[in-house]
Amino acid sequence: MTDNRNTILAVILSGIVLIAWQYFYNVPQMEKQRAQTQTQTELAKPTPQTTPGSTTPGSSTPGATPSATAPATPAAAAAAIVSRDAAIAANPRVKIETPSLIGSISLKGARIDDLSLVKFRDTVDPTSPPIVLYSPSNTASPYYAEFGWVPASGSAAKIPDQNTVWQQEGSGSLSPGHPVTLKYDNGDGLTFRRTIAIDDRYLFTLKDEVSNVGTAPVTLYPFALISRHGTPQVSGYYILHEGLIGYLGDEHLQEYGYKKIDEAKSVGFNVTDGWLGMTDKYWASALLPDTTARLQARFSSNLVGTVRTYQTDYLQDPQTIAIGGTASANARLFAGAKEASVVGINFPFAGLGGYNKELGLNHFDLLIDWGWFYFITKPMFLALDFFYRVVGNFGIAILLVTVLVKLLFFPLANKSYASMAKMKSVQPQLAALKERYPDDRQKQQQEMMEIYKKEKINPIAGCLPVALQIPVFFSLYKVLFVTIEMRHAPFYGWIKDLSAPDPTNLFTLFGLFHYDPTQLPLFGHYLALGIWPIIMGITMWFQMKLNPTPPDPTQQMIFAWMPLIFTFMLAGFPAGLVIYWAWNNTLSVLQQSFIMRKNGVKVELFDNIKATFAKKAIEKT
Repeated sequence: MTDNRNTILAVILSGIVLIAWQYFYNVPQMEKQRAQTQTQTELAKPTPQTTPGSTTPGSSTPGATPSATAPATPAAAAAAIVSRDAAIAANPRVKIETPSLIGSISLKGARIDDLSLVKFRDTVDPTSPPIVLYSPSNTASPYYAEFGWVPASGSAAKIPDQNTVWQQEGSGSLSPGHPVTLKYDNGDGLTFRRTIAIDDRYLFTLKDEVSNVGTAPVTLYPFALISRHGTPQVSGYYILHEGLIGYLGDEHLQEYGYKKIDEAKSVGFNVTDGWLGMTDKYWASALLPDTTARLQARFSSNLVGTVRTYQTDYLQDPQTIAIGGTASANARLFAGAKEASVVGINFPFAGLGGYNKELGLNHFDLLIDWGWFYFITKPMFLALDFFYRVVGNFGIAILLVTVLVKLLFFPLANKSYASMAKMKSVQPQLAALKERYPDDRQKQQQEMMEIYKKEKINPIAGCLPVALQIPVFFSLYKVLFVTIEMRHAPFYGWIKDLSAPDPTNLFTLFGLFHYDPTQLPLFGHYLALGIWPIIMGITMWFQMKLNPTPPDPTQQMIFAWMPLIFTFMLAGFPAGLVIYWAWNNTLSVLQQSFIMRKNGVKVELFDNIKATFAKKAIEKT
């Protein structure tokens, strides 16, 4: 009865992992491939693009002041797609040069629409192109930030828009410690100045000023927006949010995937102390207004021709500029990589400050998707980050964190293994019960429970070590998957990226044949069998062989096939996760062997291995 219970529990746990893998990895990968195929087909056709950011009022924000709304994408005349380099060269620009970012600000529209992340590359090859974050309008994937003023409804004031060409006061590029100032005179008494500063990471700080020497007061609303054309390719994983995001005062965290906002069209929030933007897996762009500013914030999706455009924006309270007076508005923009040390982590006694703390922002650390189980994923990352700073290699950090987790659960695991050892020691007594009461299962169970009670044995202790690994496994998977620190982080040998699967493959004889078996239909995803997954499978097989062969044939079959099933199942997971599992299995074998000897139980690992091969040899003869 106890053996069957353990078997059922083991099967259930294995099933949970199998289903989770299928749901979170296999299905999204298939969908992603379909989407990429569809996107490639669509990109082969000329697609009309439009330039958002016009001062033409957009659809009203729910609950917003009816006198003004933030700029939205108008149904303007279509323009042909050009290359990114051609679009950048088409307008005068101010260069951006920092240790983290390179790019430019377009003087036409004063947009920040050209940004690349110099510390991050497309591939593990350090000579590959840097990651492109922002691109101008009329390119294949426009993505930019825009700031400015909106006039009150009915006002005839001439306000700079996306077609306005600004002038730079002075010269030089935008760099840390060297802000730039842009100027525009509307010729009717209003002069606009924008001072833009940048730090050495990913933060832009903007100050907009308007002076009025005209003949009448003017009422203007400060605004900021982030606009993106075309539905971006996303990873497609349920455990990761990609799309529109914000922490909006009392509305708390708001997350809208692209499909969700397409259905909603537009959602608005009247809040104080908020931020909002768009997030990808590793990169993000967010508007960070003053924490005391009252915002009419909005997420929106619009279809312009055949192109879907997405926008996050906010409008602040109006300012009336008297004759001879001035007005000013402050804004901030985060545009870059979601590095935990830069964004920040809120966690008791061990968090990282970043912009979240420096700027006093409202839960800006949630820009990184730590998930519902953040109380596990955050400390897991902090531990990995700590050891990485000590040893300089995230792979070694994973091994050290595994040891730390083992030490943390050491007392509980010891009791479990001790109980398992005692259970093995009473196997002769249990076998005698079956002989004594061959046809009375109820009596067998009663006597068995008496033996367990007398020997203080927990009958489900054998499944406890596996159960303890599940939350650690998934928290490490989450950390490897969502944190940019793990992206392209090498281990040793052939592992150049711990966040990607082992690049070797048994079915190509580890590179002897040049083809990709994972692209085969139906079962191709199960053929990503590299060296580390094989090592992991062997260590799991050793762990299974540490226990005596179960008497029940069903159990024998399950335990015989489980290492092979897990080997194929985990082969497509990040290499760092597979290395963790292999190392954890090895430590478990050593720990269990020690406790068995301590309890006077024979360690049958090598005897069981010999018996397995001897049995196979007999079967062949």
